[in-house]
Formats: sequence, structure tokens, C-alpha cells
Amino acid sequence: MRVGILGPLRVAGGEIGGARVRALLVRLALDPGRVVTADRLIDDLWPDDEPAHPTAALQSLVSRARREAPGLIASHPAGYLLDVPAGEVDAWAFERLARDGDAGRALALWRGPALADAAELPFAAGPAARLEELRLTTLAARISADLDALPNALPNADPIAGFGPVGGRGVGGPVSGPVSGLDGLVAELEGLVVAHPLREPFHALLMRALTAGGRRAGALTVFERIRTALATELGVDPGPELREAHLAALRDDEPAAGGNLPARLTSFVGRSEDIDLVTRQLGESRLVTLVGPGGAGKTRLAVEVAAGLETGAGLETGAGLGTGAGLGVAGGVWLVELAAVTGVRAALEAVFWTTDLVTTLRGRAPLIVLDNCEHLIDEAARVARWLLSQVAGLRILATSREPLDVPGERLHQVLPLPDGPARELLRDRAAAARPDLRVDDADAARICRELDGIPLAIELAAARLRTMPVPVLVAQLGDRLTFRGGRTSEPRHRTLRAVIDWSWNLLSERERELLRGLTVFSGGATYEAIAKICGGDLDLLSSLVDKSLIAFDGDRYTMLETIRQYAAADLPGLRRAHARYYTELAETAEPYLRTGEQLTWLAVLDAERGNLDAALRHTDDPLRAVLPCFWPWIMRGRRREITERSAEVLERAGDIVPPGRELAYGLCLAATGGGLNEAVRASDHPAALNAWALATVMEPPEDVVELAERGVAELRGHPDPWTRSAALLVGGIVRFEYGTVAGAEDLLEPALAGFRSTGDRWGQWAALYWLSLVAENRGDFAAAVALGEEPERLATELSGLETPLGPMTFLLRLGQLKARAGDHEGAAEALERAWAAAVRSEDQGVVARVRHARGELARRTGDLAEAARLLEAALAMEAEVSTQCRAFMHVELAKVSRGPAGPLRRALELMAGCSDRTARATVLEGVAEHLEPRPAAMLLGSARALRGIGASADPYVARLTGACERALGPDGCRAALREGAALPEPEKYALSALGPPAAPP
Repeated sequence: MRVGILGPLRVAGGEIGGARVRALLVRLALDPGRVVTADRLIDDLWPDDEPAHPTAALQSLVSRARREAPGLIASHPAGYLLDVPAGEVDAWAFERLARDGDAGRALALWRGPALADAAELPFAAGPAARLEELRLTTLAARISADLDALPNALPNADPIAGFGPVGGRGVGGPVSGPVSGLDGLVAELEGLVVAHPLREPFHALLMRALTAGGRRAGALTVFERIRTALATELGVDPGPELREAHLAALRDDEPAAGGNLPARLTSFVGRSEDIDLVTRQLGESRLVTLVGPGGAGKTRLAVEVAAGLETGAGLETGAGLGTGAGLGVAGGVWLVELAAVTGVRAALEAVFWTTDLVTTLRGRAPLIVLDNCEHLIDEAARVARWLLSQVAGLRILATSREPLDVPGERLHQVLPLPDGPARELLRDRAAAARPDLRVDDADAARICRELDGIPLAIELAAARLRTMPVPVLVAQLGDRLTFRGGRTSEPRHRTLRAVIDWSWNLLSERERELLRGLTVFSGGATYEAIAKICGGDLDLLSSLVDKSLIAFDGDRYTMLETIRQYAAADLPGLRRAHARYYTELAETAEPYLRTGEQLTWLAVLDAERGNLDAALRHTDDPLRAVLPCFWPWIMRGRRREITERSAEVLERAGDIVPPGRELAYGLCLAATGGGLNEAVRASDHPAALNAWALATVMEPPEDVVELAERGVAELRGHPDPWTRSAALLVGGIVRFEYGTVAGAEDLLEPALAGFRSTGDRWGQWAALYWLSLVAENRGDFAAAVALGEEPERLATELSGLETPLGPMTFLLRLGQLKARAGDHEGAAEALERAWAAAVRSEDQGVVARVRHARGELARRTGDLAEAARLLEAALAMEAEVSTQCRAFMHVELAKVSRGPAGPLRRALELMAGCSDRTARATVLEGVAEHLEPRPAAMLLGSARALRGIGASADPYVARLTGACERALGPDGCRAALREGAALPEPEKYALSALGPPAAPP
């Protein structure tokens, strides 16, 4: 070894002077070949008394170390590294040898306490403890191998080489050790149990050695001594390894009968379908393996399946596996727990009290549950295959975080619980912890969602509710890895961190490096992205999938958030590569979003939404990254996201705009209410046209009409059909909202034709939507409904039911239009669907609007009380909707109120300064219903002028106009209509016509 830290520091066999120099070399040796930052070194080497000039002090220390150990330390801009391969540092070589089963060579590397020259420094405590723990584990493995190799051990009845009769040697085969003879092993073990009085493996080995020497009474005395110590000191029972040794001391010559399944301690929630499926699989295959991430509930599911079979459910047999209605388990159902053992064969023998497994099992047709195979995966696979080939009636139900990969194996994925069963589990366990506690749906859903639906995580969280309120638990979900289980929980299930530690410790270093790299992705990633960003090959990815640390679905690899938190590391290089990759992906996709390939590329961007957001957060060029995002954001109706992301980009970009980024900067300004700057106004870039469209419906500039008309004039002859159509669309929208409404169709109809030719569904949706609004403005509700049916289909294709852009908007409009056209049944159906989608979206503004629409329908069908209830509920959420929507709600409320003047006055006040001409007209028409004929006719005339139409086709408005004409006469009515059309401020006139507000009570 070139560098030794398993004992006093040695470099090339020699000693190093200077305590601080030795500590520096020890610290660097913990990460050979890796850069340790200067800040990290300063913190670790001077934890309590940082020098006045820490950087200079570190440089001086490094210089001294280089004089003491030339050629060992290399510099890096960020810090320093020990420039030797990991295999030349004894601690790293020890871990590799220990993993490979070469216990003798591994233990020979130790010369004293690990990291002895840094023992007083905090950084050394964790690594030293871990190395010491591995040393003791390796020592136990070496002694176990020595016991197996003794000539007086029981004969090997196993036809497969490499398995001992009492304790399996594992994959590495027999290992010789420094102690020879049974008496020598007993003496060594007696010393070890004195030095480690609570360490179960040494006591179990001592019991085995005493039993092998015929000293069963001594073995039983050792068991009683450790059992008492464990109960007194730790409050726990002996673990599986001690229990196995105890059984070995007690066993007789007769095989056990029946079974050994544990009794249920808690209810079993949420896996009924899994139980049925696994039971069927056991009827079709003799080996079924439950695979899944740690904490998913594999063991509990296996025990529940086995218990069902034990009570007589029977197995439906498949082809070639037997005949008859079902296959029983006459040989019993046996649980073999492997988590705390070092040999599969030893665990099986302990359960069945025999050293001749094949003879014992033949003719009995048992079901064996091999639980937690992953740390002994090779041996478990070989034993399972051997037993299945030798015992015809045997079936095995295994649990593992990776497949056994044995011929005939049937895999069953044990996935995290879906939302409903997860919430049921949380409530069940929370009630056990605090019977008076009630966890509402929203909190339960959030807790389960953030815990990835992992049953163990949910149970650990529920246990914490015994001592804290639900909001406090919710606030702690980000620290989920430290949630602790009960006193009797197995150590590997004591915390979520321990659960993942179990899997992490079974990974190779390359697998760990790739798993860390995968944490830069958000929402999963394709193989192409992973290969380009992380460089991981397909074999490594497949290995992580097999070990249940990542999942594979369709073309994406995904990772549970709990595992992401565990494996996350500071990876600035990968973060930059990730940001570049996804910025380029968005730039590639952007032009296709304006073509017939729109849906394909939208699906790509939807799948990568998390990664695109992460790229925008971490990129060094946010203005470049944000530019191709505007169009898909607009298409998806993500206005809040547009505003928030644009504000974040502007804050990062500062006041000085880099060359070439003027358009992106201008778009961000427009999205945050800063208006359209010259870069946007002068551009025919599709994103600029999108900004115009966005501005017309969010924060229109004062010269919006002039801007839009100029754009139409300049771009109407543009060679690109999409650009022409977009300019016409924006122009049509602006004419309808802010200009001459009657001219909107002249632009919207050719825009629709152009978008049809390019295949742009979003453009078709928008043009049809606004054409429907134009028809509605004329009062032609039948035409508006017809024009609204097609955009519903297009919006469904574009975004599905979960976003405000999708059918929610159209179902809401269609419901209102059908109600006004007299199709009350069609309206009710559309609004029911809109309500379901609104609730799923959790968009309170849309919820309020649907309540308003349902209130209007209730009024039209004669249920005035229900109408009033719905409208009051909608107005209670008025802060979530636009000014126009609030005004419409008040107008509708006036129709079912005994005192309509109050709601009408509020609606008129809301319209003050409103630039939406059609919204103002709608409110004025609603007020007219409650006035005397002449002022009513004047407001109807004002509404006509605002709408840019003559007589309205709206039956409601036509009825009001007819009433005015009958009261005033044709000439008087026409005069009032003309006078109203000329009113400069019709809302003020309407307020005066309503009379003074009622005095407060």
C-alpha cells in the first residue's frame, strides 16, 4: 500500500512528521483521486480554531506535506487531491477485498485503529466508525469461514460446490484464516464477546463453535447471557442470526411440520389486487420474486400471500404444474428471513432443523418465503435453483430489491401505493398513534405524495403524529430521511436513510456515481439524455433498475424523490450539461410547435417539463433558455408560470441586456407587466407574435390597437404562412376586444384557414374560440355553440383535462352558451364535466367561474334558491377571478336577489376604466333589465355601440328591446337607443338611473 490509514499514517512504508500534516494526508486519503475543496479542508482541519488567514495556512500546510510526501498531493482550482489510485490506499483496498469475500487479506491490512492520526478531529469520526464496523463484520465472516472449514464440521450434503452445511461461505468460496483448530476459534471468540458484549454475530459464532464441539450447554448459556444483555441494555430481542444458532443447539433429528409465519400485528392496507395476482402467479410458476424499492412492503405482501395460502386458499395451477382445481401447501408455509444472516443455506437449515434439506423437503410440497435476498443475491439464486430442481413440489416466494435471475422466475413489481390506498394507510396508522386525530384529504394527499407513496415512509410519518400536529409534520417532510421507527424495528428499517443505506451499500462505485448523476434530472429522463449528460452506459442503468433504485416506464427512467434526496450531491458540471441539453431540446422543438407535428413535440416538452424548469433555474444563460419556453407555456395556458419564470429570469439577468438577448428580455418584460419594448414590437419572430397575443389578454399596452393593425399591415404578406396567420389572429383579437368589433371576423377567418394549412392546432383553437366570441357578441348563440364544439376537441388534444387551457375553458363556455340557447340538458352535462375538471385542476379561479355558470343555469331552470347559493359561493372566491368575471357574477346575482340594486351598482363600479367593450356591454344589458323603459333603452343603445352591432340576436336582449319599444313606441325607442349610443360614460348614467345607494341599516 502506498498510503496507509488503517492505523498510524504510513506513506510508502514510512512515517510522516507533524500532526496537522498527518491529518491533512488522512483527510485527502478518504477521497483518493478526488478534489477536496479548500473550504472543506479548512473546516475539517481547523474545526474550532480557524486561523486568521485560513487559505494561506492551508497552502502552507500543503507545502509542508509535499516536502514530507513528495508527489502525493496535486492542486486543483477548487482545492487539492491525493494523486494516487484508490487501490493504493489501504482503507479503500480493505473495502474492496472485504466486498469480494477475501477476508484474510482484507484484515491483514489493519495495523491499529482506523484514522488514528486524525482521531481527535470531527471529520474522522464517521469514516473511522464505518471502517471499524466493516472490520468487525469481515472478522466475523472470516471466523465463520474458518468454522465451516473445520474437519469436524458436518459433511456437505449439498450437490453444489461452495456451500457449507452450517454457514454459507458466500460467493467467494472457502477462506483460510490465522486461527486453526476449534479450540483456537473458541478462545478467539470468547475474547471478542468480552470486547463487544452486545455484538450479536460474535455471540452467534461462539455458540456455533461450542455446538460444533459438543458443548451445547455452553452454547445455550451464551445465548441466555446475550439475550438478557440485549433486553436490559437495548430493549430488543435476539436477531435472526442468534436465533439460528440457538435452534442449532436445540435441534433434534425430526423435521419440523406446519409453518412459522408470524401473526399479523397491524391491518394490511391497499394491496388486495397484488395479493390476488401473486397468488395466481404462484399457481403458474414455482418461483415468484417480489421486487421493488426499499420500504415498498415486499415482505408484508409476501407474508400476507403466504398466510392466505396457509389458511386454505389454495393455488390455481398452470400448465405443466399439476392438475385439479387447486394446489395446496401440505408441506407448510415457511418464512426464511435473510436480512440479518450471512448464509442462505444456514438460514434454511435453522428453519427446518436439518442439514439435509433435499431429503427433508421431498414429498412435502411446502411454500418457502425467502425474504430479503438482495445482499446474498448470488447465493440465494443458486440455492433456489438447486432446491427447485431437487424438490418437485416446492414453491418459493422470494422478496428482493433485484431479481434472482433464475430460469422460470416470475417477477412481480411491488410499487409505491397509489393515492387512495396511501391515504387509507396513513389514516389507519395515524389513528393507531392518536385515536382522536383526523387527517383531512388535502393534508393526507400531500403527505403521501411527498413521501412517494412508500408504505414504510407513510408509517414512519404517521407514527410522528403521536407527538406533533399535522401542519408540523407537513413542514418536516423535506427531512423525511431522518423519520424514525419504533423500538423493535429492524435497524435497516429504523429510518428511511437506513432503508436506502441497505441498497446503497450493495452498489459498485460506478453505480453510485451514476445514481448521483441521475439526481440532476427532474421528472425522469430518456436514455439519450442520460447518456449525453451523465455518460452512463445501458448496463449500469439496467443494473440500477434491477436493484429498484430507479424505474423504467415507456422510454423514461425515473427516480423516487426519497431516493433523490438520499443520493443528491453538488454536481455543478452535470448541472451545466443538463441545462445545455434541455435548452437545446427546447430550441429544437420550438419551430415544430407551429406545424402538424405540434402534438408530438408538445408531448416531448410535457414529459420534460421538470427538466426544462430545472434547466432554466440552473443555466448560466437564462435569457437564452427562456426564449423557446414562451410558446409552449402560452399553448398550455400557464400564465402564472410565464409571469413567475419571467420575473426570475429578469432578476438574474439584471439591467444590462447581453447582445442577442434583447427579444427574450423584452418578452420577460411584457410577461411581467412591463409592456412591449421596441425589441418585441419590431420583431417578426414567432415568440414576439406570441407576446402580442399574450399582451392582448393580460396587460395590453395603450397603443395595442395601433400596434396590432401595424403588425397586420406589415405581416399580411409575409412568406411564412404561420407568421401571416399569427398576425391576423392577433389583429382579430385586438379588434374584437379594443377596436372595431365588426371587423374582427375579417381577420380571424383567414387566420383560421392559414392555421389549418400549417396543421397548428393551437392556432385553429384560438381562431375558432374568438370567432365563437364574435358570434356570441352578436347574440347568435347557436352559431357560437357550433364554433365552440371544434375547439373543445382541439384543446383536448393539446392539453387534456387537467389545465385551464383545455376542455375546462370550453366546457364552461359551451355550458353557458347552451344554457342561453335554451339547451338546458346539454348545458348541465357540459358544466358537470367542467366542474369535475376544475376541481382536479385545483384552480380556484376556474372553480369560481364554473359555480357562476351553474348558478346561471339554475336560474334559467327555475331553481332560484340554488342559483343564489352557487352565486354567493362564487363571489366568496371573487379575488381569484378577473374584474370582468366579478362584474358578471354581480349582474347574475341581481337576477335572483330581492334587492338587485346593490349587486348591479357593484358591477358598474367594477367596469369603471375597463377596456373590454363586450364585457361592458354585457353588464349594461344586465342593468337595463331592472330600469324603467327609457333608461333601459338608452343602456341597450350603449351596449349596441360597444358591441359594434345593430340589433342583437340574443333572445334576452331582443325581449328587453321589445318591451322598451312597446312602452316608448317605435320612434321613442329608436331615439333612446341613439341617445344611449352617444353616451360617453354609460356606466355613470346607469348608476344615476339606479338611484342613490340604500342607506346602511
